[in-house]
Amino acid sequence: MTMHRFLRIASALCVILIGAHAGAVQQTPASLGADEKAIAAFIDSSNASALELLARVVNINSGTQNFDGVRQVGAIFRAEFDALGFKTEWIDGAAWNRAGHLVATHPGASQKILLIGHLDTVFEKDSPFQRIERLDADHARGPGIIDMKGGDVVLLQALKALKAVGQLDRMNVTVVLTGDEESAGRPLATARAALVAAAKGAAVAIGFEDGDGDPAHAVVARRGSTSWRLDVTGSTGHSSQIFGPDLGAGAIFEAARIVNAFREKMAGEPHLTFNPGVFLGGTAVDFNAVDSRGTGAGKTNVIPGHATVAGDLRALTIPQFEKAKAAMRAIVAESLPRTKAEISFDDGYPPLAPTAGNERLLVMYDRASRDLGFGAVTAVSPDKAGAADVSFVAGEVPMIIDAVGLKGTDDHSPSETADLRTLPVQAKRAAILMLRLGKS
Repeated sequence: MTMHRFLRIASALCVILIGAHAGAVQQTPASLGADEKAIAAFIDSSNASALELLARVVNINSGTQNFDGVRQVGAIFRAEFDALGFKTEWIDGAAWNRAGHLVATHPGASQKILLIGHLDTVFEKDSPFQRIERLDADHARGPGIIDMKGGDVVLLQALKALKAVGQLDRMNVTVVLTGDEESAGRPLATARAALVAAAKGAAVAIGFEDGDGDPAHAVVARRGSTSWRLDVTGSTGHSSQIFGPDLGAGAIFEAARIVNAFREKMAGEPHLTFNPGVFLGGTAVDFNAVDSRGTGAGKTNVIPGHATVAGDLRALTIPQFEKAKAAMRAIVAESLPRTKAEISFDDGYPPLAPTAGNERLLVMYDRASRDLGFGAVTAVSPDKAGAADVSFVAGEVPMIIDAVGLKGTDDHSPSETADLRTLPVQAKRAAILMLRLGKS
């Protein structure tokens, strides 16, 4: 069976099976207005072309470091936004050593709505996982198919539906598709400057990540991530003299004390995690922070003079981050005799803290889902929601929701699989939500 035929069959089955979607309920005829019914009908009728677009972009490698591939995918989406009447701009990423971002703007009388996606994937050019593959009529496997090229297609389908019913013209919408979400460039402030600028004046931000893969869930809170590095030095000499007053405990024991003290002091705090991902020690240590790998060399009869540990720290709020950092610094400062330790932090993705505004937006999204006959949508635990671009606008936008993109399983793995039945479901939910936001 050709991919084109497969996509047409999948599209037809989507229309039939939506009523059987997990959590679906019988739609009440009065639940939707005339424009909303027309939106739903348009999305069903154009689902085959949406699936074809999905296959096209998935089959272009756009690993974060494949700048040409990221730009190619960006060019395809740029043409789609141009056709909808958006003003589009490609922002070159040379200043932060990445391909760049696509920004599309559509002025209108409504309150400003910011839509967020990304073009890159975790699968680079040397990955064996490069092409979309049909599994059955309802599922397809492919690199980035749910994280998040499928989400970008959902976003686009919602806008096309609004355009088809004549409602997009009055809407104030800005779209930002970043080119380095999976491995953000540095300096981070420069890499996310366009996204933060786009958030200025926005009343609502909607992210089209895949979340936990469950269509009954959305994200209103995400933990942020910060990397940390611990460097320890100690006196070195013959191992027979370890723990003595002249040589002390050595660098590895001191590093082990510190890491274990982190666990004893902070483990179990809600929403807080910290992980030592790399631990090197010996007479000599060579650590490559960019690749997070290195070597340690020593002898069994020599006290180690160096140790390096690198890891991450995740928290739900800025105060929780600051409290954890203070605790870690205090532990590091309590050095064993004849050792010295230093810890440094490199702030990465900020948290998306839970807010009343985010909850209100979830209520609206849930209402749209119920009115469409797709059942309730609830918030996933922030402990199951990793860092994402939407968090960068948390300080700018009063109402934020994420994870409303294409659903599936096993993202970031060679088994990444999309449930194609959820493409029209998610597009309808997003379009109805945006229509109602545009009128409020």
